[in-house]
Amino acid sequence: MEQLLTWLQHGLGKGAGDTAQSWSETLLGSLHFWSLLEGTHLLTLMLFVGTILVVDLRLLGVIFRRTRVSLVSEAILPLTMFGFAFMVITGLTLVFAKPLFYYHNIWFRLKMLLLVLALVNVWVFHSHIQKSQGAWDAEPVPPGKVRAAAALSLLSWIAVIACGRFIAYDWFACGKPQSTFINAVEACKASEEGAYSLQGKRLN
Repeated sequence: MEQLLTWLQHGLGKGAGDTAQSWSETLLGSLHFWSLLEGTHLLTLMLFVGTILVVDLRLLGVIFRRTRVSLVSEAILPLTMFGFAFMVITGLTLVFAKPLFYYHNIWFRLKMLLLVLALVNVWVFHSHIQKSQGAWDAEPVPPGKVRAAAALSLLSWIAVIACGRFIAYDWFACGKPQSTFINAVEACKASEEGAYSLQGKRLN
């Protein structure tokens, strides 16, 4: 994996000459495009999670209690899908610009785990819980299992956003003195910065 990501960051698309840059390095070095890309990712994330927030709050019986759940979902679903598509595209492009950085970042790894949890929850809701929607579609407060799925959805997406925000901070960056646990989780020994114990001793 390390060799693949190193090639992706430093080798893919790189021309001849000492000053030549890979596609990844060119993208990262493009100040205006990078800022536009990052801003678009944040805006589409807000759109995606914002629409999910509305649906989840309805499922919890907090808002639009007199409106059928199906009507709320159908009205918002196109915006949710639009936000999700552009969020994924811009997110993958951001990772492409710094694949090694993200791969060895504990917050990014945790974000990916939470993202999987959130998507599994979406799948469980649509493939199992929603099958009985006809029985509770018009209820002001849906059944407990519906509210539980909505609560898990809210918590998981909030956690995904929080971890994404923490990626910008280098509290646990490889190359700094870290605990054995952090070094192992981030696979720092394989990183360009290396792994260091809390006493400052290089471990690889």
